[in-house]
Amino acid sequence: MRLRIPLSLLLCTLVLTACKQEEKEIEIIPEQSQTEIISKPPQKVLSPHTSTLGILGDTKIRIDYSSPGVRDRMIFGGLLAYDQVWQAGAHMATWIETNNDLIINDIVLPAGKYGFFVIPSKDEWTIIFNSDWDQHGKDDYNEKNDVLRFKVKPKISNEIIEHLEYKIVKANDKEGTISLAWEKVIVSFNFQC
Repeated sequence: MRLRIPLSLLLCTLVLTACKQEEKEIEIIPEQSQTEIISKPPQKVLSPHTSTLGILGDTKIRIDYSSPGVRDRMIFGGLLAYDQVWQAGAHMATWIETNNDLIINDIVLPAGKYGFFVIPSKDEWTIIFNSDWDQHGKDDYNEKNDVLRFKVKPKISNEIIEHLEYKIVKANDKEGTISLAWEKVIVSFNFQC
């Protein structure tokens, strides 16, 4: 016995089957492929956040800052005008914290946390420890909150230091040096604890 299927029923079955296959193909697209299409490469951080730590005996000194790059720019006397307060880093103000008193330029800096600012000049820099350590840049800087101010002579390097860098160098358990270096300028000062 022969089965006869109307042509219209056969066409409807073929169309429905084709539609279902098309739906399945759409569902099979892996999510990973979709993610790859819309993802963007990670951007390089121009001023990475970093810190440095110095330990001298039982004294701990930490400097927390964002480290901007030179990126083919003239920094001192260019990007940063001379004779103006600078937060000594990028973004938030740089801060220094010490668990013990420090003696800098024969003046006692009590244990605590301080905003670290500088006033760069061509021949002489002013170093500033300010009681307001938690501020954006120098926006809220107020000279009335300065705890310690003193002047130092900058040194000029022959090589470019691409990213701002702080160092705490231990001479012994009671003495050391704090320095900042960026572009071709190095500024440092001694301390005792």
